Amino acid sequence: MAIQKQSVLLGVDVSKGWLDIHQHGEEAVERIANERRAIDAFLKRFPAGALAVEATNTYHQLLVERAVKRGLVVYVVSGYQIKHYGHALGQRMRTDKIDARLISRFLAREIDQLKPFEPKSPEHVLLWTLLKRRAKVIQSRQQLRQSFAGIDELRRCSKRFGNAFALTLTELDRHTAKLLNTLGWQEQVQRLQGIPGVGPLTAQALVAAYHSGSFAHHDPFIAYLGLDVRAKDSGTFHGQRKLTKHGDGEYRRLLYCAAVAACRMPGYFGERYQGLLARGLATTAAHVVIARKLAIIGFNLLRKGVQFDPAELNPTDKRSKATQPDQPSSELPHS
Repeated sequence: MAIQKQSVLLGVDVSKGWLDIHQHGEEAVERIANERRAIDAFLKRFPAGALAVEATNTYHQLLVERAVKRGLVVYVVSGYQIKHYGHALGQRMRTDKIDARLISRFLAREIDQLKPFEPKSPEHVLLWTLLKRRAKVIQSRQQLRQSFAGIDELRRCSKRFGNAFALTLTELDRHTAKLLNTLGWQEQVQRLQGIPGVGPLTAQALVAAYHSGSFAHHDPFIAYLGLDVRAKDSGTFHGQRKLTKHGDGEYRRLLYCAAVAACRMPGYFGERYQGLLARGLATTAAHVVIARKLAIIGFNLLRKGVQFDPAELNPTDKRSKATQPDQPSSELPHS
């Protein structure tokens, strides 16, 4: 029997050129082009319902935008969730059609535990896009500098490239500042820059992340950044703690860099870092702990609308090692 319209559940596997869509309770998987006209024609058949789509680069964004506009409840799920859900069900094959069915089944079973997608404003989306493109420019500049280093014949080329990169960064920063003013976030960015180690880029990223959802507490905010820790314990076995690394890795990269800078400063963060090393944590793991602390402080400042007060930091960590979840993996947080 066909599912009533108001309870239609759709699972979508996304590719660059097409979408494979499965309606829960039905057998067939329908393939349509991943372009606006085809998406609108398909969604027109479903005036109400819910849709789950796997996040894949930027290829899912058009579908999400059009589905939200038509009033469907949209859930964006991670590939990690779907992959391991399939493993739990004993799935041994992966094709586009199989994945579409798996996503619709996941939606039907887990819908009460999922958080609906909250659309961002075009300015918010553009701001984060520019911040990520800026990171690419910095990365490319560093690669070229290293490639040209020590070759006298390329010194002039290196200088020209350096000037071009500088102009590009200036232009990106100008557009970013304009967007921050439009969104009304400039004051929040300046507030976060009062935190040791947090510069303009990290502050902008934290503000953008903060406005990406409704976070009642810092725990879901940390999870959104992918800085929460996954534990694998069974009986007397205690597995290594590792970061979930959910979400965009650029958040973690910027916070990690901010943590490195904060740990070099005198005061709470320098002492906290040395204390973590004394407990046996590797330098990378210790920096991740500090990065998470910076994110929590930033969240609290934004939620309460207050300025950073270093006097509120306790230089002496009185919590016992056993009660702290500060045992992340030694893996780089931005990998």
